[in-house]
Amino acid sequence: MTLPPRSILDLAPVAEGADFSTTYARSVSLAQHAEKWGYKRFWLAEHHNMPDIASAATSVLLSHIGAQTHSIRLGSGGVMLPNHAPLVIAEQFGTLEALYPNRIDLGLGRAPGTDYPTMHALRRDPDRMEPNFDELLEELQFFMGPVSPNQPVRAYPGSDSSVPIWLLGSSTYSARLAGIKGLPFAFASHFAPDAMMNAIQIYREHFQPSEQLDKPYVMIGVNIIVAETNEEAQYLGTTEKQKFLNMIRGVQGKIPPPVWSMESVWLPHEKYQIEKQLRESIHGDQDTVRARLIELVERTQADEIMANALIFDHEKKLRSYELLAAL
Repeated sequence: MTLPPRSILDLAPVAEGADFSTTYARSVSLAQHAEKWGYKRFWLAEHHNMPDIASAATSVLLSHIGAQTHSIRLGSGGVMLPNHAPLVIAEQFGTLEALYPNRIDLGLGRAPGTDYPTMHALRRDPDRMEPNFDELLEELQFFMGPVSPNQPVRAYPGSDSSVPIWLLGSSTYSARLAGIKGLPFAFASHFAPDAMMNAIQIYREHFQPSEQLDKPYVMIGVNIIVAETNEEAQYLGTTEKQKFLNMIRGVQGKIPPPVWSMESVWLPHEKYQIEKQLRESIHGDQDTVRARLIELVERTQADEIMANALIFDHEKKLRSYELLAAL
């Protein structure tokens, strides 16, 4: 079986011992290698108030990477639309499209991408979420669409944009909306596997062709680590497990190095919760990863795989993506 196209989700992770400048240099390096290895897209995600994620200013970092690559598609995975005025996002991604023509994707999420206090700092009141996501999306599409003669406010640049809009989801809400709107849909199975199959089914059942898309298109986000041996991949994967352990414990910090065993790190109930949440993660040698990916694609009929490799050592991360590209 030929695997579908592969892409990369990079959160500009800040590893212990690294600063932001080093982190950004590593993201550029990864994007350049991904381009050489034939990856289709390189996406960054908006997060706030997280010391281990440096992609808060998503469009700024996309432009920085765009200036140092040539052909790989760049996009947001995603911009959290309720944090912004739709006009501003239309202008930002219209600018990116003008700088890097036919290379920009606009993936949208509706979560805050942060915690409750930071929502207030973003001027986002969780008790008064108006307008809702559907209305914000419609407004964004208006500003990025054709300009009418008497339109008083226009996005310069951004109007008449050819930037593809994607909806991202970890539940069924965005799946239904993406189907109704005729937009491509990316599901976050890398941290929310429970709703994956239901969301994909709902998306396909509700899909209506649009000017952007004539048939459903599903991308699955997956944590993937490929190494020379299964044992090495499992070792590298303990960084991912520690990251999620810190999240459920409410502990903030930079990306930790791997450990030889998690048994002394987590408690039994934490192990159960994390292994359940990360059950779609794929860690192993090339044969193991290929077999698991084939099973995932057969189960989901995914059109594209977006890999996220949370690996502490940059050279090991590059090697993982190189091995994945060769499958």
